[in-house]
Amino acid sequence: MRYLPHSPQDRADMLARIGVEKIDDLFVDAPRDKLIDGLVDLPRRKSELEAERALARMAARNTPASSVPFFVGAGAYKHHVPAAVDHLIQRSEFLTSYTPYQPEIAQGTLQYLFEFQTQVAALTAMEVANASMYDGSTGCAEAVLMAHRITRRRKAVLSGGLHPQYAEVARTLSAMAGDAVETMGPDVSAREDIVARIDKDTSCVVVQSPDVFGNVRDLRPIAEACQRNGALLIAVFTEAVSLGLLTPPGAMGADIVVGEGQSIGNGLSFGGPYVGLFATREKFIRNMPGRLCGETVDANGKRGFVLTLSTREQHIRREKATSNICTNSGLCALAFTIHMTLLGGRGLRELARVNHANAIKLADMLGDAVLNRSFFNEFTVRVKADAAALVERLAARGVLAGVPVSRLLPGAGLDDLLIVASTEINSDDDRATLAAALKEAL
Repeated sequence: MRYLPHSPQDRADMLARIGVEKIDDLFVDAPRDKLIDGLVDLPRRKSELEAERALARMAARNTPASSVPFFVGAGAYKHHVPAAVDHLIQRSEFLTSYTPYQPEIAQGTLQYLFEFQTQVAALTAMEVANASMYDGSTGCAEAVLMAHRITRRRKAVLSGGLHPQYAEVARTLSAMAGDAVETMGPDVSAREDIVARIDKDTSCVVVQSPDVFGNVRDLRPIAEACQRNGALLIAVFTEAVSLGLLTPPGAMGADIVVGEGQSIGNGLSFGGPYVGLFATREKFIRNMPGRLCGETVDANGKRGFVLTLSTREQHIRREKATSNICTNSGLCALAFTIHMTLLGGRGLRELARVNHANAIKLADMLGDAVLNRSFFNEFTVRVKADAAALVERLAARGVLAGVPVSRLLPGAGLDDLLIVASTEINSDDDRATLAAALKEAL
């Protein structure tokens, strides 16, 4: 069987049918400077053995996260994942299953998604949660669109502490819909006056806690201001473990809570796939994107599970759909649920305490360089040098020191700031190594 079965005439016929002259016309929406001009710089052909060796040499240039002291965070965190998680998700009935369109033969999938929703609702202190989104960033953008549907307004205000990549996804979807987005400037010290930006035209305010710089924020004053003006508060998090220790967003008045669930049950995996968490209040359930698994009984009165709400494009008319997300991160959601079940409430709280304690130990070692007044397991350090260059120098010495802010916010004039995370995987020796390496490098 050929890998490329279409003949030139086949391709010409398809292009003619959709009304374009050439394949490049399908990519007119992509910025020209993001398109590759010509062929990728790779050999034209290799045998399987040659390709395997070449790729192995390329992979050997990486520094695996588990091989050196590791303090990288900023939205993706290295935590210990129990061996039981990977063992269970690799069972064939989980690993090969897909969308539970037929509930009578998909009870296992529906049940774990139901349990997943229950855990997310409990973690966030919200009333309902859906059966997962692609990841935290797309969940954030979907929350903005949901707020527009509820308030019938079209302006979102994004906090300067929101992860820049989350903000970019929200702006991209909003631009396609013709919605307005006001993005506040970078807020390293969590001193922005976001309440002053809320008016009667505001649909929603998007605030992250802990924010991208590590600051823990009190959402209650913002929630009260939103209520006074008829806007919704969208609370975002990137570090799910923080919910084991901090006041959950729902208890602070959030209307929609979205975040990234990678920290629980899922490895770094070179940046994905991850799993988005999405929860809201019951009164907004009809506007919630994605789908909702519910519990019921069958004709014999036995417990069973069904898709209670499915408002995705492939289920209903596009103009009636609340989301264009076409799948749920099922295997990642299952990994999240298994790990959460193994931890339990007490285990999650203890894990969160260990993370916070480890971050405090590291902050004490780094002293006045730490800029944050309050944090969970991540904070921002002023290094009095180019942080990106410093990270490269330390990586060459076997220490992955963190994420330079300039990588997330190029051109913002924050080149001397470094975001550092310390989770349960870091030992006292790891922290001492980082502190010594930073001091020596500076």
